[in-house]
Amino acid sequence: MKSPGCASRQCLIFSLCLGLIFLSGFFHMKNKKYIISKSPKELLMPSMPCRAKTNVMFLKTHKTASSTVLNIMFRFVERYNLTVALPADQLVHLGYPKTFLARFVEEFQAIGQNYNIMCNHLRFNPSEVRKVMAENTFYFSILRNPIPLLESSYIYYKDTVPAFRISKNVNEYLASPLDYYYPENYKQNIYARNIMWFDFGYDNNAVPNERYIQAVLKDIEKNFHLILIADYFDESMILLKHTLCWDLDDVIYFKLNSRSQDTVQTLTPESKERIKTWCSLDWKLYLHFNQSFWSRIEETIGLTLLEKEVNHLRMRQKELMETCLLDQEAVGKDYIKDKAFLPFQSGSANILGYNLRQDLDNRTLRICQKMVMPELQYTSYLYSLQHPHKKRKRLGLPSLWNSSQEKMQLSTPN
Repeated sequence: MKSPGCASRQCLIFSLCLGLIFLSGFFHMKNKKYIISKSPKELLMPSMPCRAKTNVMFLKTHKTASSTVLNIMFRFVERYNLTVALPADQLVHLGYPKTFLARFVEEFQAIGQNYNIMCNHLRFNPSEVRKVMAENTFYFSILRNPIPLLESSYIYYKDTVPAFRISKNVNEYLASPLDYYYPENYKQNIYARNIMWFDFGYDNNAVPNERYIQAVLKDIEKNFHLILIADYFDESMILLKHTLCWDLDDVIYFKLNSRSQDTVQTLTPESKERIKTWCSLDWKLYLHFNQSFWSRIEETIGLTLLEKEVNHLRMRQKELMETCLLDQEAVGKDYIKDKAFLPFQSGSANILGYNLRQDLDNRTLRICQKMVMPELQYTSYLYSLQHPHKKRKRLGLPSLWNSSQEKMQLSTPN
């Protein structure tokens, strides 16, 4: 019979072994962060690893780098074989500029509240969007400084917006906007004043009193989990990656729907100041969420880690550009060789596109094609995959692939 002392020593050794095993596993678990409390004596339990959010609604605002975000969303859809809420029939947007209704989504009656992703242009209407998207959907959008935004809108919509069409240039328009912005044309002039405010579902001609503005800002904060800033696009992608628990490659991008610099009109200092008044609703919207954007970064990521991850993103982007692109940069519309990848052209803008290298293997080619695919073509392509029994959307552009190739694309992972 063994003595009680021997048993105690065995118990002690056994306990030490268990402790070492526990600590070994504790410090080698992946994807967990460990937080030391303010008291050095306290060691908090590890946080649970996050899961990638796959139910996401992106409010695609105008002239805010949102076409690049849409491409990111569409590639995510394909990577995880998700269902996207696409425009019905021959539409290429979700009823815009009409206020969104669930029936604008293809097969909403059949699919119901089972869509994973929504990201095409729409005018936000929360009650109708929630009919389409799951309860646990993550909502985000993107804003841009209204000063460069208005200049961009002027060039892009020069031929279609009455207030722009009858003015000679953007500075003339801003010198006296009410000479060109007629009340009876307000539906056609939405791009000429407070367009972001309009996209969020509010009256872009409302009187800008402070009480009303604060009420709208609170409403947006209630409806959206995150607002990104296009002027800090790379930083926005890192914040999005962290918030959605996505991988770096999920937010890698090539800039889409950008225009050549020779179409940019230089704003005078006076014009820049006038935009702050003429588009005062957008200006207040931008200032508010630009501040909350940086507060969010400081609270969740920190500026040091942000800088490090932005550098990683840019390095990865550079690698992909060297792999994919013939010219290593975007080219003007007249220099795009494969017209199936020609972006939609509008107004006085020369919308840039890309040429791919010719020596790519099939798998790399598919990845690169998706990276440079313009918005309308990608919408049409996903529509043909998700709704093969429906008539193909007519874009007036060459098809990217025939039907058999599209089926191969669907079955082959990116």
